[in-house]
Amino acid sequence: MKRLQERFLRYVKIDTQSDPNSTTFPSTLKQLDLSKLLVEEISSMGFDARLDKDGYVYAKIDSNIDKKVPSIGFIAHVDTSPDAPGKDVNPRIIKNYDGSLIKLNETFQMHPDKYPSLKKVIGEDIIVTDGNTLLGADDKAGVAEIMELLHRIADDKSIKHGDIYICFTPDEEIGQGADRFDYEWFKADFAYTLDGSEVGGIEYENFNAASADVKFIGNSIHPGSAKNKMINALHLQMEFHSMLPKFLDPAITEGYEGFNHLSNVTGQVEEASAHYIIRNHHMAKFLEQQKTFEAIKNYMNEKYGYEAVVLHIKESYLNMYEIIKDHMYVIDYAVNATKAAGLTPKFEAIRGGTDGARLTYGGLICPNLGTGAYHFHGRLEFASINQMEKAVEVMFNIIKEVQK
Repeated sequence: MKRLQERFLRYVKIDTQSDPNSTTFPSTLKQLDLSKLLVEEISSMGFDARLDKDGYVYAKIDSNIDKKVPSIGFIAHVDTSPDAPGKDVNPRIIKNYDGSLIKLNETFQMHPDKYPSLKKVIGEDIIVTDGNTLLGADDKAGVAEIMELLHRIADDKSIKHGDIYICFTPDEEIGQGADRFDYEWFKADFAYTLDGSEVGGIEYENFNAASADVKFIGNSIHPGSAKNKMINALHLQMEFHSMLPKFLDPAITEGYEGFNHLSNVTGQVEEASAHYIIRNHHMAKFLEQQKTFEAIKNYMNEKYGYEAVVLHIKESYLNMYEIIKDHMYVIDYAVNATKAAGLTPKFEAIRGGTDGARLTYGGLICPNLGTGAYHFHGRLEFASINQMEKAVEVMFNIIKEVQK
């Protein structure tokens, strides 16, 4: 467990935030700092690994058994979310967490009464931030766990396994992690992303997702002579937002409920813009949400008599359940492996997405497994070393399951 802990701490101190406004791929070169290190570490274990021109790390461990068994893939992403500061991460270890208040700094603190996830790690060794940055456990917990799996296979030649494929992707946090994935090389029969939260979690349902970019065109006139002339683009943006369904605000939704999330607004009187993400597990409702955006745009353009609102909706990913439901044996392997680790399998629809969703639609069945990390994308993020160790055990158990 100590080696896994040290590995994780080493990785989270490397700044790998992706950038949604970048025009390069990967979106930030600093992601390659970790990717290059991973290639070096895998190579030192005696396995072939490579970093391709797009920032993906690939490795394969050849089968050491005589019979034919399904080949498995394990995937995690190296980038961290741009939603909170990610530079100069200063992790702190809390041994045998007792369930009391955790004071990260003078501003940020956590208590199980407010953050129930902490109740799941009482008695465990956890790693938290100093409150100034995110931790980066999303998804360096998954990266560390896969690397620990490889290290143990390298150390113990008696471990029997079929072909194992590994990939560490860039830019998952900005929805581009599967954009340049090499399906031709990655010949696993199926794979698992290590990108979930509580260990024992098995996720094969996720949101259907789209982004909506809305531009508002106003008419800027000096305010001193603006009567009956000025059209304020900022007011157009507010009007547009006010017509979206109030009950689809993410702050009041949960479970299978969808949402429209306003994530960014910029602008001046003459021109403004807004970025939304549209989410729903149900395809019909997902399409209806998009129609609402279109209807509001059309209404406002008719009202103002010109193209005051320009709307562009782009599909991001779809619910992988629609494909995985016909390949539930992949989930059965994970269920049996989780039980063998002494855990109770937990099933929850992801209120978000992973590389696995896009990879599944690309032809690689790829549900998601829990890593033992919590509170992703913020300064309150933390990880349980005990649960991370269990996540490694689950992977080993999957390797055993496919040999039965």
